[in-house]
This record gives sequence, structure tokens and C-alpha cells, in this order.
Amino acid sequence: METERILLRNFQTSDLMDLYEYCSQDGVGEAAGWRHHTSLSQSQKTLQDFMRNNDLFAIVHKADRKVIGHIGIYPDTEENRADTKELGFVLNRGYQKQGIMTEVVNEVLREFFSRGIQTIYACCFQENLPSKNLIEKCGFEFDREGTYYSSTLIKTFLSFEYVYTRERWESQHPGH
Repeated sequence: METERILLRNFQTSDLMDLYEYCSQDGVGEAAGWRHHTSLSQSQKTLQDFMRNNDLFAIVHKADRKVIGHIGIYPDTEENRADTKELGFVLNRGYQKQGIMTEVVNEVLREFFSRGIQTIYACCFQENLPSKNLIEKCGFEFDREGTYYSSTLIKTFLSFEYVYTRERWESQHPGH
């Protein structure tokens, strides 16, 4: 998958230092429910896990060929529906607030709706206003409030859960 500024691809072993750079930034992982990385070996283990997941994509900034984050489309954890996915993403702090993640999310939505997925959920912690604003900007509709327990942070977060349906996408993006 590709946008004007971004290439989305599977992770590679050569991505280790870029992955460590953004995963070790204080607050980046915590906003997504995991503790930021404190060692290269932790990022190495994460990279190995990422390389085994075909629905988790490295976000490569074309201008500098650098991996600046990741976006995943995960199985439905609520009802295990095959036609439903959940979206998750993080971005290097140095690339935030430039519209990059909006490009990325819209491209992932286009791709997965074209593959026959009917519903995609996106959730964020209630205090994570940048993610909330991004999710709403990308066209997701508020569905409900929820909770998420992070075992690595040993904390329960209040969350907002959003939904986007293929039918709604097609009505808003004819011809895609």
C-alpha cells in the first residue's frame, strides 16, 4: 500500500533501529497501552513478532526511507467475526501533526474494505485526544465507551470505541 508520502509494507530485520527509535519514545507506547521500550533487545523481540504478522505494516516515510511507525489491522476481539477488524497504530513523535497518519488510516481503510471487510473498529483511551481527533477526522463514528486493561502498564483505561462500515465508506468514497 502506498500514499503520496508513505509506503506501507511488512516489517524487515533492517527496521530494528527505526522501530527502537519510536518505540522507546516516552508516551508513544503508553498512549496505545504498552510500556515504551527501554532496550534494543525488547525492540528486537517486538520486531520478530511484527515480522510474523502479515496484517501489521511498517509506515515508511518515502522522503527519508525511514520506518516512522506501524499500523495493524487485527482480528475482531469482541465477537471473532471474520468480516470485522480492529485498527491500531503508533507514530514517531517527530512525524506527528503532519497529516501522515490520516493518509495512512485512509489507505488502510480503502485496502481492507476492498478485500471484503465489512466493519473496522478503532479505539483510543479517553485522555488520548490526538488519537480521538484523528479517528473522528478519518470518518469513524462513535459507537460506545469501554475499558481496556494494560497488563504492562498495570492500569485500566477508559476508552472510546469507534466504527466504520464498508457501506458507509463506499457512500463517502465512490469509485474506491
